[in-house]
Amino acid sequence: MHEVNEVRHLSRLTGIFEESDFLMPLFRLAAEFSPHPYYIGAGCLMQTVWNRLTGRPSLHGISDVDYVYFDASDTGYEAEDEMVRAARSRFAGLAVPVDVKNQARVHLWYPEKFGVPLDPYASLEEAVASWPTPASSLGARLEPDGSWTVCAPFGLVDLFALTVRPNRRLVTREAYLAKAEKWSRLWPELVVLPWDA
Repeated sequence: MHEVNEVRHLSRLTGIFEESDFLMPLFRLAAEFSPHPYYIGAGCLMQTVWNRLTGRPSLHGISDVDYVYFDASDTGYEAEDEMVRAARSRFAGLAVPVDVKNQARVHLWYPEKFGVPLDPYASLEEAVASWPTPASSLGARLEPDGSWTVCAPFGLVDLFALTVRPNRRLVTREAYLAKAEKWSRLWPELVVLPWDA
């Protein structure tokens, strides 16, 4: 039954993507942008679903788009910056900015910025699995044949249940509570679980 529900959730998820006048142009542009494995991920996908479920405008609460890719062959700042500049041009017409990050180099700056140790990720999927909540641990891309690749390491139950809980793999208590408070102001229907739940 669990697998049946996940298949239904996945179909519902990609249906929401396909009906989004914000996400579909983004997915189409992204499909032709990078030679590296990539996902559109996290907040913009989760919040699009929340907006659909709660009857809000499609861009409500969406401040940026996370475009994550994985290139372990060059983890230098300059290579990532080149991708950032290319993305700025490629996605210039979108309603919100696109934030580009090479997940293969996150370990080089994350400990200093957030005070949390981090080993190098072995894959893009491992990176997605470390994001702050199960609901936001989500990545998707539109393949050239029109099919979808979705990375949801914790499944989609929390996403469609409007449930926020911590993924303690990386996020700190303070960061989780700050995100939960911000999201609750924008989507008061959310069920936010405490850090210690």
